Amino acid sequence: MTRRLLSGWGRAAPSAATVVRAAGRAHVEQVVESAAASGTRLLARGLGRSYGDAAQCAGGTVLDCTALDGIELDPASGIVRAGAGTSIASLLARCLPYGWCVDVMPGTAQVTVAGAVAADVHGKNHHVDGAFSRSLRGIELVGSDGTHRVGPGAAERPELYWATVGGMGLTGVVTEVTLQLRRVETSFVDVETERAGDLDACMSLLLAHATRHRHSVAWVDGLARGRAFGRSVVTGGDHASADALPQHRRRAPLAYAPHQLLGVPATPPVGLVRRSVVLPFNALWYAKAPRRREGEIQSLTEFFHPLDAVAGWNRLYGPAGFTQYQLVTPFSRPDVVGRALELLQRAGLLASLVVLKTFGSSDDAPLGFPTAGWTLAVDLPLGAPGLAAALDELDELVATAGGRVYLAKDGRLRPDLLETMYPRLGEWAAVRDAADPAGIFCSDLWRRIAPPARR
Repeated sequence: MTRRLLSGWGRAAPSAATVVRAAGRAHVEQVVESAAASGTRLLARGLGRSYGDAAQCAGGTVLDCTALDGIELDPASGIVRAGAGTSIASLLARCLPYGWCVDVMPGTAQVTVAGAVAADVHGKNHHVDGAFSRSLRGIELVGSDGTHRVGPGAAERPELYWATVGGMGLTGVVTEVTLQLRRVETSFVDVETERAGDLDACMSLLLAHATRHRHSVAWVDGLARGRAFGRSVVTGGDHASADALPQHRRRAPLAYAPHQLLGVPATPPVGLVRRSVVLPFNALWYAKAPRRREGEIQSLTEFFHPLDAVAGWNRLYGPAGFTQYQLVTPFSRPDVVGRALELLQRAGLLASLVVLKTFGSSDDAPLGFPTAGWTLAVDLPLGAPGLAAALDELDELVATAGGRVYLAKDGRLRPDLLETMYPRLGEWAAVRDAADPAGIFCSDLWRRIAPPARR
């Protein structure tokens, strides 16, 4: 039990809490019972990859669940039971040799399975496979009213299950996850890449790739202007068959050995992500991309988790840190994507990394982020003049269009817009309040964004 200062991956708004390392389900139950008896606020935490303050609980207790990392795989069915603290990387290392792969992968493999449940993470394949919850078969949840096995089935308290999925850790402590994996022949991806000269071309290509590939994504040059506004590199991919591999890969078709090319061991005194660096990088990245290329074989890490190759890359933003603003806007309002990028450019803000994807139909979680449409994610260094005002204006644009922002990335949303963006908030809150009437499960995120009547 230690007192620690915690922050999210964006390294902003740290807060102090008592950190307790979970030693097993019985220990988790003891910690939850103690918090309920004393009225102490409590929150579970994994690897800390939510960008904002979702895994912080100022003045309370934070339960570090990373030691809950056991894995039990049924090689015949691909059903895996994994402890809450198991990372996606560990799951891949354990299960790929048997030909089973995680179906929905976020942008980093350094996320725990319980964190993936709490944020109901999505990948490059939402338009086909939905969010992480589509692969779930059940979860073990320690709440203030006891320990429960909950799931999507009618006999497994589905209302509590769906409140937990995407519920940002506010219904209890997930201690175990049961997951259906996807059968694959190899641990590689067969990739198609195309270059788009502007945003309209990018969005057309992305829609086309979404019909041809299970996974699709676009890198967008957020600083390009004029006729090159929104120029992009669009990528589609599918799990590669064994026959598609080059000869030197066929000797170990299910190999998974991610490695770090370099690391950022310390935070520089000033941020290194600046316009003088990003402008030429973007120009080079776009120029070196092929006009069109098919049949490129990439490893899972190259395709799904490229930033994992740089350890501690978030430190490059310097002491001030950064935020990632991620929105989704309905297909009926594609203009929001361009208007968002224009707004950031007019404000003189540095959109250092910009990614565009498509979402399929909405999932069943009341606080789930994905809904059918376009999702744009933008990394922005903190501390820039006019940033807060620009993002407030962007919130209004997104909310008016019927969109929302991703709570797992958020660090500054105003409470008055939460119910507009998440119209099922009341439904979620009713289930949460019934499961935790004393409200012991709390986070800095919830204190900040909850409407006053729901705090």
